This record gives sequence, C-alpha cells and structure tokens, in this order.
Amino acid sequence: MSLTPELQQLTILAEIDDLVRDIRRWLNDAPPWAPARRNRSLVSKILDRVTCLRIRLESPLVVATFGGTGTGKSTLVNALIGQEASNSGRQRPTTTVPILLVHPDIETTALGLDLSQFHVKKIDAPVLRDLIIIDCPDPDTSEAAEFGSNLARLRAILPQCDVLLYVSTQQKYRSARITEELTDAAAGCRLVFVQTHAAQDSDVREDWRKSLAPEYQVPDMFFVDSRRALTEQAQGQRPSGDFGRLLELLTNQLGTSRRVAIRRANLIDLLEEALNVCRANYDRELPEITKLQEILDQQRKKLRDTLTNQLRDELLVNRNLWERRLLSAVTNIWGFSPFSAVLRLYNGLGAFIASFSLFRARSSAQMALIGAVQGARWLKSRVEEQGADSSLERLASCGITDQQLQESRMVVSGYVHAAGIDAEQFADRRELHHLRHQAATVEGQFLGDARRDIDELIEHLALQNCSAMTRYRYEMLLLLYLGFLIGRIGHNFFWSSFLAPILGQADHPEPLLTVDFYIPAIIFLVMWSAILVLSYTWRLRRGLSTKIHKLAQSMVVTRISEGLFPALDHVCQSVISDDHRLTELRERTSRFRRELADAVGFLGGQLR
Repeated sequence: MSLTPELQQLTILAEIDDLVRDIRRWLNDAPPWAPARRNRSLVSKILDRVTCLRIRLESPLVVATFGGTGTGKSTLVNALIGQEASNSGRQRPTTTVPILLVHPDIETTALGLDLSQFHVKKIDAPVLRDLIIIDCPDPDTSEAAEFGSNLARLRAILPQCDVLLYVSTQQKYRSARITEELTDAAAGCRLVFVQTHAAQDSDVREDWRKSLAPEYQVPDMFFVDSRRALTEQAQGQRPSGDFGRLLELLTNQLGTSRRVAIRRANLIDLLEEALNVCRANYDRELPEITKLQEILDQQRKKLRDTLTNQLRDELLVNRNLWERRLLSAVTNIWGFSPFSAVLRLYNGLGAFIASFSLFRARSSAQMALIGAVQGARWLKSRVEEQGADSSLERLASCGITDQQLQESRMVVSGYVHAAGIDAEQFADRRELHHLRHQAATVEGQFLGDARRDIDELIEHLALQNCSAMTRYRYEMLLLLYLGFLIGRIGHNFFWSSFLAPILGQADHPEPLLTVDFYIPAIIFLVMWSAILVLSYTWRLRRGLSTKIHKLAQSMVVTRISEGLFPALDHVCQSVISDDHRLTELRERTSRFRRELADAVGFLGGQLR
C-alpha cells in the first residue's frame, strides 16, 4: 500500500527522530577516552541543527552563491531577481558584506538567521517567493579566516544555507583554493553548478564535470550569460538558454514541495559527514588502545606465571602431605573392609609402631616420656599440615613485590597516556596504594582458588580410585591369600587333628601347626599386603602428580582474569564497544541517506 505524501513525510521525520535519539544515547554514554569526548562534541553540535530543522521546516530555502573573485556571482544574483540589487564587478571583490535578498511577504525575524551579519534587501521578485538568496563574499580574497575577513564571514554563513550555487568560469574552475573551501562548504548542502560569462568564455563543463566527478555528484551544469538574461528580463522577455533552465529549477523544483526533502537530506548528509569524521578519528586512535590491551595481557600473563610457578613449587614440595590426605580420603570413602584396614594401618604405620614402645614402659616416668614423644610426633604432623597451608599463604604475602608493581605501573603508564585514557591511578607515578590494594585482591582470589582446587583435586582422585571395580580387584587379591591361610589353618585345626580320626578318615590325628608355619605365613601376608598397598599407593601417587601439574598449568589460563589493572581493562572494552556502536550508527545513517537521495537527486552533492 502506497503512503500519502504527508504520511510519508511524517514517517521519515519519525525515522530521523529515532536515529537522533540513538545518537544522543551514544553521546551520553562516553567512555573515559579523550578521542571519544572530542568526537562527541562535534556530533553534538550537528544534532543541535535538528531543532533548527524543525523550526525552519516551513521556512523558504536559503540559496547562497559560492565561487571565486570575478566569477560573476553578484551579476548572476541580479539576473535571477531581474533587477540590480547587488553591486557587480569583474576583477575586484565587490561583495564584502553578505546581501540577504528576501520577498517582502516573508517575515525575516522568523528565518532563524542572525540578521546582523547581512545587508537585508526586500525585493518583490517571483524567484524569491519560495527562496531566500544570499550573495556571499569571495573565499579567495583572504588567506586566513581572521575576524572580519571575507572568508570568516563566508564560513559563518554557509552552515545556514540549504543550496549552494557554485559559480565558476573558464579561468577559475580549477582553482585549488576554491576547491578546498568547497569541500568544507558542501557538507550538509545541495549543489547547483553554474559556469558564467557564456558570451566571452568557452564551454568547459565537460572538463569541469570530470574534475568534480571523483568527489561530487553532478547531475547537471548550467552555462549562462547573466548580463544577457538581465537585459532580456528588462525587455519583458523570459530568459533563454541555460539561464532559463536554471531559473525554472530555482522557481519550480526548489519550491514548497521539495523544501522538507532538501533540508532533511542536508541534515542526514551533515550527520553522516560528522560520523565519518568520527570514524576516521577512531581508526587513527584505536591502534593505541589495541597496544594497551596487548600490554595489559602481557602484564596479566606475567603475574599469573609468577604466582603459578610459586604454586607449582609449593605443591610439589608438600606432595607427601597431599598423598597422606588423599589416602585418608580414600579410606573414609572405602569404608570397613580387609584391604581398607591394611590401608589404614599403612597410613598410620609410624604412630602404630611407636605405640608398641608403651609395652616397654616399666615406670610412670617412662610412660610420661613415651607420651611426650608421641605428642611431639602428632604435633609435628599438625605443623606439617599447617605448613602446607601457610606455604600457599606465602604466595599472598610475598608473591607480588612493590618493585614488580612499580615496574608494571611504569610499563602500562606510557601506553595509557599514549592512548588518551583518563586514569586517576596514574596521576602520581609514586603512589602505589591502588596497585597494592588490587594486588591483594588478585592474590586473595588466587589463593582461594588454589586451596579450593587442591581440596577438589584430592576429593576427585579419592572418588576416582574408589570405584567398585578397583575395590573388588584389590579386595579379591588380598582375600585370596587370606582365604588360603584361613582354610589351611581351619583344615588342620578342625579336620586333620580332630574330626578325621573320629570319623575314621585318618588313623591318627595330625599335630597342630606350629610356629614354623605361622611365622612364614605372617611374613608372606605382610609381603603380599605390602605389594598390594604399594601398587595402590603408586597408582594414587601417579594420579596425584599428574593432577598437580595439570592444576598448575590450568592456573595460567583460568585464574586471575582481571590482573592488576581491571579498570583499564574495563575502559578498553568500553572503547571497543563504543567503536562498534559508532560503526552501527554510521552504517544506519548511510543507509538512511541513500534512501533520501532519490528525492533530491536532481541536485548535486558530495559523494560518500
């Protein structure tokens, strides 16, 4: 379903409002980065014109002349309105104060222009019914835009113009100075290209078009004789040739129906130009942010490696303690069984052997002495366990020295200032308070992770080595010998020496087994149990060593994600996110500009 012109206009204005609202959100969400602030200041000034657009939406279009000295701008203006309204001259600049030509029916105070900058003339001319024409000063009569110069006046006027009549001649169309000023002036304006002095100069429009083609859209060019057109109008004739086409363009095609389309296209063009400038500035400054991120990654990796190497050394030094903890965890999970009893005996073998010394005590003094020795052994075991924990705590107390902090700070500081990031912690190079606080936080996180992972590692290994298949295998191997031993003793005690003679199965009872049997049997039981225990503990030790190495290696990747400079990491990420938002806004604005371009395609403009 096709939309009515009024509804289509409201739809486009709603899209502009939505785009402006998103851009304002982007403006209000600036990261602490100097380029972001500078570029937002530029875009903010452009958005101020949105308000002016709504105020001037129904106001006549502002058409201004633009061109070098002696190109006939004032003569062209006189010909357009059909009378002498502006002084004209060929060689010297005759227009020093901008002349504002307006129809008497138009209220000048409602135009939104600073009338103090202009010499206002009210003229009843047909072309001025829907237009306001400004005869501007020349841009090439002063080298710098000093206050009060023609160039300064021109630059103050151009942002308020909707259409520029770019006037040139055979001698001026390749002027580098004019081309440079046009590049700045054409942003946010439509262009009409006019070659004057048709009675004297050759037609250079094709060559002029080729020189403009790389940077400008040039749908049409006009080759006019302004003096002849003025004479024809004085005689009551309609101007002929290209001047007639130019007058028809200004009178009809730039009328009320095209007014809104031209202004909104100009606004989107100017907005896209501002976002393109921001994009170029970001592209120039972002490599410094990338370098800073790389340095932060290096410092973070260096910190992680330092703590991880210390952790690995401490874990390996206390490996025997972790093995005892693991064996205790295994026996707790295993429950009560013959092999678990052997494991408990092995785990507490030192205390078990030492307890036999109690049987050698002959007095209370000896009992007290043996008790003191046993207490010392228990205390030593507790000290070893606490020493293992304190070895981890030493990482938190001496893992990161002030010298390392200062070195990291000095390395990062240069990149922070080069990137233009606002960072208060780098204002005083000697102040390490913030870094010490962050280092303590990082070390605490690292220590907590290490302790938790060791406990989880022991628990995981204990469960892994207490599977039903593992327990069944070791229990059966131990019970094979125990079964043989018990069977042999039972056969001798119940059958060979007692029941067999009674039942007539033997002529005389066999003697009971002597110590010569029990001593080797016990020795072989101890040897068999030792073989099984050593096999099982070797399995535990191998798994524990592997897990310790993997734990230390995993620390490099999974621990200490923030490092010493989490605020800088956050700023870098916010800058990257801001860059993505800028890209999205720029692409959205470009698509919108292309959609609006068809409505004003009959006018020239800058290429994107």
